[in-house]
Amino acid sequence: MARYIGPKTKIARKFGAAIYGDDKSFERRKNQPPGQHGPNRRRNAKKSEYAVQLMEKQKAKYTYGILERQFANLFERATRAKGVTGEILLQLCESRLDNVVYRIGFAKTRAGARQLVSHRHVTVNGELVNIPSYILKAGDVIAIREKSKSLEIIADALASKANYEWLQFNDEKKESTFLSAPERIQIPEDIKEQLIVELYNK
Repeated sequence: MARYIGPKTKIARKFGAAIYGDDKSFERRKNQPPGQHGPNRRRNAKKSEYAVQLMEKQKAKYTYGILERQFANLFERATRAKGVTGEILLQLCESRLDNVVYRIGFAKTRAGARQLVSHRHVTVNGELVNIPSYILKAGDVIAIREKSKSLEIIADALASKANYEWLQFNDEKKESTFLSAPERIQIPEDIKEQLIVELYNK
């Protein structure tokens, strides 16, 4: 399946945020827009309401590594669910298997987590799952399959893992239980989901 494999710092500079995590190159040039000519009159012009909304949607897509069709499908699913559509959309993004593998700390980036899943290193409730977009449910147990637990890349990532209230990590078994989809306040991403909802409702 197609995915963005271009320069990540360029995309981060476009949105003015380190959406792919720590990036020394971005920190050096974060105040300069991407492109050969840097800031110019056209780029500095006031953006229309539509442009601001579109930018927020693109930011969310690149942050979670989701393509347009997948993102539209998630939004449609969010509109059918009970609750605030924007919050549910972000909860669905956070509940994707590749994102949860990243949050647990099995990988340092979402792209790395997606690769672990695609290469059949991850199990859900004891069964191999190689679909990065798989949506987890409360109570699901995510682990690295036995043959892959010795991988150095996983050990390195776990050494700097963060803790999230909605994930219960078992250090002895090197597995984590997905307790529930996180509340909006628990999601650290700086995304204005209401702008995305307004864009799709036009």
